[in-house]
Amino acid sequence: MAPSAMTRWTKSLSDAQPVSYWLDDPGRPAPEPALTGDDRCDLLVVGGGYSGLWTALIAKERDPRRDIVLVEGREAGWAASGRNGGFCAASLTHGVANGLSRWPGEIEKLEELGARNLDEIEAAVKRYAIDCDFERTGEIDVATAPHQVAELREMYEEMAAHGLAGSARLLDADAVREQVDSPTFLGGLWDRDGVAMLHPAKLAWGLKRACLEQGVRIYEHTPALELASAGAGMAVRTPYGRVFARQVALATNIFPSLVKRVRAYTVPVYDYALMTEPLSDDQLAAIGWRNRQGLGDSANQFHYFRLSADNRILWGGYDAIYPFGGKVRAEYDHRPETYAKLAGHFFTCFPQLEGVRFTHAWGGAIDTCSRFSAFFGTAHKGRVAYAAGYTGLGVGATRFGADVMLDLLSGERTERTSLEMVRTKPLPFPPEPFAWTGVALTKWSLARSDANGGRRNLWLKTMDKLGLGFDS
Repeated sequence: MAPSAMTRWTKSLSDAQPVSYWLDDPGRPAPEPALTGDDRCDLLVVGGGYSGLWTALIAKERDPRRDIVLVEGREAGWAASGRNGGFCAASLTHGVANGLSRWPGEIEKLEELGARNLDEIEAAVKRYAIDCDFERTGEIDVATAPHQVAELREMYEEMAAHGLAGSARLLDADAVREQVDSPTFLGGLWDRDGVAMLHPAKLAWGLKRACLEQGVRIYEHTPALELASAGAGMAVRTPYGRVFARQVALATNIFPSLVKRVRAYTVPVYDYALMTEPLSDDQLAAIGWRNRQGLGDSANQFHYFRLSADNRILWGGYDAIYPFGGKVRAEYDHRPETYAKLAGHFFTCFPQLEGVRFTHAWGGAIDTCSRFSAFFGTAHKGRVAYAAGYTGLGVGATRFGADVMLDLLSGERTERTSLEMVRTKPLPFPPEPFAWTGVALTKWSLARSDANGGRRNLWLKTMDKLGLGFDS
């Protein structure tokens, strides 16, 4: 990128606030009081993001008499649930391609369960009157290089061969630019029904309200510090008290699990996003986008982008940063060099929008695992269940994960717990310095693959065979 172009594009960031646009809302709910003293319940949920909120709410729907407590270290929705792109996908496997490569024998069932899960999310949004700008507009995977056009066609043909194409539509260059006009778009694959756009923080806040209305006791600013057996149940220590519970559901995602053996299965990968000012009618007309789909390009280092309810463009992705040691720290939430890179990429994609300003720039940690999609398990003789590793597609899949955790705690065999995906674990990440070295080499190899027509080098081919990956 030439210095003059860098200066021109980075000027668009001069007023950007270093906070998630979704969380920068004066209407955000006040936090619930912290736990002081001891409390007792049937089910304790640890974590107030989507995973924990869905678990508490569905547990109440299954048994309204169940006494449920949820503890959250900060405020509900403040972490990944309030910082993501708002793509609520039906896929439980981080896309059909990943699902086919890992669970070909049950991909049809996984796709069916994913579609049902998205329908149930839409129904819950209506049932609990959650105002989260839910729009089931679908998503287009766009090709920005010739080899990606061929890859999208191959993916569509493979989906069709397995009866999974559904309402998907393959788009040539003219057809995709008729939907959203960018000189960089060479083709696309439009999933017209399997993805919804929404306001991610408002979904979390709406789920919190629904939980409270159903009688869930929520304690915020109450981090869970220690998990231990206590008689026939479990005890979780917090800064000012304890919760004694018959069962515990751990929904902490990227934060260190209270079950220590689970920690090696996830690493934090930091992802970053920009939000523009609202577009004028003329600016919207210049790019089309009348059908308001979500978009993502098909590169290994990819971007995701979508319109907000007030016609801003969220533009995120590309850089996926793994910090040495795998620590989750607030200082990693912002990365000016990535913001500058993203701004340049934005105006390359949409040169007709030059002059648009960015109002917000932010980042956050994704709970990445080596198979890209969630894993599940139990501990303490079945009294504790956990789910983690959603790898950036947790807006929708966390509701499925909540059902899985509750199924596991019930001890009953269900169609969910019978899945190979649920019964198996990803490969754990190695200790440092091997984890950082492996991630760095993978990122370098992915960038070379993007630049070399999608050709994968020996390192990537070896990682593919081992079932290891790196994605945002």
